[in-house]
Amino acid sequence: MAGTTATTATTAEVMAELAALEDPRIRAVNEKHGDDHGVNLSKLRALAKRLRTQQEIARELWAAEDTAARLLALLVCRPRAFGRDELDGMLREARTPKVRDWLVAYVVKKSPHAEDLRVAWLADPDPVVAAAGWALTTERVAKKPEGLDLAGLLDVVESEMKEAPDRLQWAMNHCLAQIGIDHAEYRARAIGIGERLEVLKDYPTSPGCTSPFAPVWIGEMVSRQQGA
Repeated sequence: MAGTTATTATTAEVMAELAALEDPRIRAVNEKHGDDHGVNLSKLRALAKRLRTQQEIARELWAAEDTAARLLALLVCRPRAFGRDELDGMLREARTPKVRDWLVAYVVKKSPHAEDLRVAWLADPDPVVAAAGWALTTERVAKKPEGLDLAGLLDVVESEMKEAPDRLQWAMNHCLAQIGIDHAEYRARAIGIGERLEVLKDYPTSPGCTSPFAPVWIGEMVSRQQGA
């Protein structure tokens, strides 16, 4: 099948090309992580690069409710074209971890509604939605911390992270580590919280990779910064 291009593509043709990229072996690996698609992500990104930004096709791909199609939609959409309530609905209907992660990272973070959604999602009773709020908060800790109550965030992490569901716990732990990495005045407290709670202390880490255990993560990243 000839590859579709930005000028010739229809949604049906793009869906057919996605179907042709399906690999059962990749699907088997992804399904272990809760992601029900079998498309190599490098090939998916190459397809997105050919298509370039196409908001209408992006909306149609998202509406197909297929994971690979939704991932592609997030790569070819125009992030600022989505309304606040539309993004909220997309997060709530996203079925898989990869789609949620890409939605937040590639679309919501670039949206004018990011801060409004961050605040709303942090307080949401759905742990998956709350995790997205923590991911946006971590982004602010790293890039725009002005106005954030960092001590208050550490209070919440200290009291709630240990018993939080996995996805929410992971997002809170990332925020904890980011505060310790980027804000020296809170570093000792962040490390202390991590040591007491022991969240992800025994998480298996491949050689050459940084442990997600906050005290180790903070120590390694600060060491790299100081050695730069």
